[in-house]
Amino acid sequence: MQTTAATSSSARSSHLASLPRLLAPARLREACTITPLPSLRNAAVVGLQTGLAVLIAAGATHLSPWAHLVGYAALGALAALLGRFAPAGQRMPAVLRAGALLVGAVAMLSLAGLAGAGPAALLLCLGLLAGAVSWLAGRWQLGPPGAVIFVFAGCAALGPVDGGHAVAGRLLFTLAGVAAAAAVCRASDWLRAAPAALPQTPPVQAPWLQFARIALCTASAGLLALAAGWQHPAWAAIGAMAVLQGSHLHTAMHRAVQRTLGTVAGAALAWLVLAQQPGFWPLLAAVIVLQLATEVVIGANYALGQVFVTPMALLMTSLATPGAAAGMPLARVLDTVLGALVGMVFALVFSTLEDRLHLAHHHARAQGT
Repeated sequence: MQTTAATSSSARSSHLASLPRLLAPARLREACTITPLPSLRNAAVVGLQTGLAVLIAAGATHLSPWAHLVGYAALGALAALLGRFAPAGQRMPAVLRAGALLVGAVAMLSLAGLAGAGPAALLLCLGLLAGAVSWLAGRWQLGPPGAVIFVFAGCAALGPVDGGHAVAGRLLFTLAGVAAAAAVCRASDWLRAAPAALPQTPPVQAPWLQFARIALCTASAGLLALAAGWQHPAWAAIGAMAVLQGSHLHTAMHRAVQRTLGTVAGAALAWLVLAQQPGFWPLLAAVIVLQLATEVVIGANYALGQVFVTPMALLMTSLATPGAAAGMPLARVLDTVLGALVGMVFALVFSTLEDRLHLAHHHARAQGT
């Protein structure tokens, strides 16, 4: 009798049986739910800290003889985003570890480019980076926005490398941005409400399996976009990885829906800004405002956050490469949709029986059965 019940339970929680539960209208309703912010004050403080760090790092670089490296300085300043849930007086280790991962991501992809790696090989390296930083960000409890920010930094280093001096320049200015983030956070972290408890996340049962799944998924999405001839295949890789950050199957589906909807709205906003052909300082001001808006709303709903994250990422890309604005918003939408689809395929195919049982129970509760 027990064997029959176990077999029946497994059948109801098979991969195929899980698919309609993931596609049920309830998942869309859940994805659109607005939840209370853990701390509006802390969200605003982190947004202001990051904006100020970006202003200092990017502004100073723009005024220097090395203005072409402004994008890397801005990337390094994003270290201020991490460690927001650290207890009072204990945030700096998280910021410095985040800075090390940002510098490491730029170094890994820059050195691969210097070694002559082609586009496909670089995307494979990006997949390995995604797996590694996902594991480290979880192990070090860095908190949101998690490992995606480090892969974003790696994507910025996918461009051509002229020589060792170019790699050194990228690393030095990324490090300068990290220094700006550390200085700002050290000087102003007393503004956060304390203590800020780290949200509980389920432990990773098999770290190496998680590493392999994220690495393979990220690389696959990027390679599919590359095969399609799209200009920014790494964006598809980021989209796929972001979906896999969901702790359960239904939350991965929420991420896929939210990232797609938010990106469509955010790409339209980016198009409106870029169509004005703004100069450096208006672009930088827009990035800072969007960063603050992101932090204020993303805790309430990930899709709302993407409405501001998407134009911010595109404007940062435009800061780093001023001639690359044309066609970026549409490309971002296409890459995001592809990444979300690939991410959900991997989330389901590589799900455990426990994952699928959790989805079945969650779906039953949502249906009131």
